[in-house]
Order: sequence, then structure tokens, then C-alpha cells
Amino acid sequence: MTIHFIGAGPGAADLITLRAARVIAASPVCLYAGSLVPAELLDTCPEGAEVVDTARMSLDQIVDKLVEADRAGLDVARLHSGDPSIYSAVAEQVRRLEAAGVGYDIVPGVPAFTAAAAALGRELTVPGVSQSIVLTRVSTLSTAMPPGEDLRSLGRSGATMVVHLGAHRIEQIVEELSESYGSDCPAAVVAFASRPDEVVLRGTLATLVEQVHAAGITKTAVVIVGRVLAAEGFPDSYLYSATRSRATH
Repeated sequence: MTIHFIGAGPGAADLITLRAARVIAASPVCLYAGSLVPAELLDTCPEGAEVVDTARMSLDQIVDKLVEADRAGLDVARLHSGDPSIYSAVAEQVRRLEAAGVGYDIVPGVPAFTAAAAALGRELTVPGVSQSIVLTRVSTLSTAMPPGEDLRSLGRSGATMVVHLGAHRIEQIVEELSESYGSDCPAAVVAFASRPDEVVLRGTLATLVEQVHAAGITKTAVVIVGRVLAAEGFPDSYLYSATRSRATH
């Protein structure tokens, strides 16, 4: 029996993988992350499945439930929003499962930042403009950033910057990134990406604070900063160039 950690995507119920859909439909126990997981996915659980909202549960309570299901010989679909590889709290659950001798696997999902890029209609890696993406967040009282991972330090690269979980700190984000990117740098905020209540704000670092406050955005948003958002006149990718050899060997 297995605990399946599943990336349930950014919000739209149809933005999950075929594998994830199959696992959910076959698991007699489903633990999901409260309002972050679309309710429609829960409708695909098998008839009679035990469905548990973990929003008000502690880590120990969640792991106890996973271990209990495993001991009973039941597969578990453990749904997390976005993709389990970033900001999912999967690491601490996995650590405890390994200590308990419980098997698990991870099913990737669509992360929020890719859904945000799709909403903006932009590629985040544009030839000659930026070929790197920094995925980060801002420090909070509950989770401090490691040394060297503050926005000022990371911003010196000039790479496309994606800040998760930071809409409530928009002033800090703008202040710290303006030093490296300039106040005229294109910037955007996408809240509730892929959901019916999606909000998309486009502007610059100079206008972003006012826009975010006017829209009342405080959470469930991704901030994207970089010249790629308004890139023009860049060279075509060599991938599809007419000069590229396509001979097979």
C-alpha cells in the first residue's frame, strides 16, 4: 500500500495529470489541503472513500492518519495544491513516513507560477532577455529565509523573479527588487491563477503596490518581475531556426 502525494494544481480542477486522476479515483482514503484544493477533485474519489480536510489538523495528526491508513492496507491520495516540489510541506511528512517505515510516492502537479505565466500569456525565459527563473518567497515570522536568499541578493542576477506567498508584503518586494531591476521594470501579480476568480495585474515595479492594494490582493498570489514580461525585438530561439541542422544520424 502507498501514500500518494499528489500535486492538485493551481486551482482549476482539470489542471491535474492523468496519473493523478487515476490515483485519486482508486484511493479509498483522501486527505486534502482545505480550500486550496478544488472541490471537484473530491468528487472523483471512489464511492465510500474517507475524505479528510487537513486544514485544521497538525502535522502529527496528519501523519498519524497516513500511517493508520497504511497499517490498514489502504492507499491514500494526499492532495496538495500546486506541485509538491515547492512550498508544499511534503518534506516533513515524508521524513516522518520514512521513520515509520511507510512507503510513498509523489505525483507532480502544475505549479502556481506556470499557471500565472499562462494567465499573462508570457514565456518566462526569452532568448537574449532572461534564461533563468528564480523561485522564492519573502521572510515571515514563521519561516525565515536562509542567509543569502533575501530578495536583494537574489535580485542581483537580473533573472526573471517569481515570488510566492508574498502579496501581503508587496511593499517590501517592490522596495528590495527595485534596487536591481529598476522601478520601470515590468511586473505582474496573478491571484487565484486558473480559477474563476482569477485576477491579473500588469504594470511596473513603480505601479505594483498601488495596483495590488486597489485590487485587495493579500494572498494566494504570485508576483512576477522581469524584462521578459514586456520583451520585444528579441532573437528567435535557435531551436526552430532554419539554419539549424535537422539531419538524423
